[in-house]
Amino acid sequence: MNGIWTIAKKELQSFFDSLIAYIMLVAFLGFSGFFTWLYGSDIFLVGQANLRVFFSIAYWTLFFFIPAITMRLLAEEKKTGTLELLLTKSITDRQLVIGKFLSALVLIGIALAFTLPYYITLSNIGNVDHGAILTGYLGLILMSAAYISIGLYTSSITNNQIVAFLAALFIGLFFHIIFDVLASNFTGTLGAIISSLSLSVHFESITRGVVDSKDLVYFLSIILGGIALSEMTIAKRK
Repeated sequence: MNGIWTIAKKELQSFFDSLIAYIMLVAFLGFSGFFTWLYGSDIFLVGQANLRVFFSIAYWTLFFFIPAITMRLLAEEKKTGTLELLLTKSITDRQLVIGKFLSALVLIGIALAFTLPYYITLSNIGNVDHGAILTGYLGLILMSAAYISIGLYTSSITNNQIVAFLAALFIGLFFHIIFDVLASNFTGTLGAIISSLSLSVHFESITRGVVDSKDLVYFLSIILGGIALSEMTIAKRK
């Protein structure tokens, strides 16, 4: 565990040293705040005390931000040659990958923590469904973790950050949109199978306040799959 936290803290520090963290936080809070409170908000125009607009905006904003965060995690290490140096130390492939994964997840967690005043404000405005809001945040965390694992994998297969970014977006598009579109064109068992692969289906299920085991298994499968593939890619280099 010491190796994992060492890598995670080192990577998190590098996010803030390179201004990536600050840019991401300002952009995320700017987008989410504008659309939640000023443009198209259900809160003031309709009078409903919920964060559905925020969860919808964050769902798309994080989809684009996460590949930008993860593209450098392993690609930069490979390009500069520091990956081999790290692996010669008392750190296993798994510790390296999990440490990198946790650093990005903590950064996303910090960004979401800064939106908690939205929740506090709503609680003072009117009656809110606390369960739905808490599961909404859970859905965002699980979605972020899934896309971080995908971005980590694409970063492990190249030393070019732009390629890693585009590859993560391409793979993510299938889970974010394409499986949904394909499912609408099929019926029966095939349509149900394709629909079950859509991330939006499981995300929306959780944000409605229902935490189903099949949704948790879905997200955990993507997360563990991405981490395992990243570890395998690094092991091949050795």
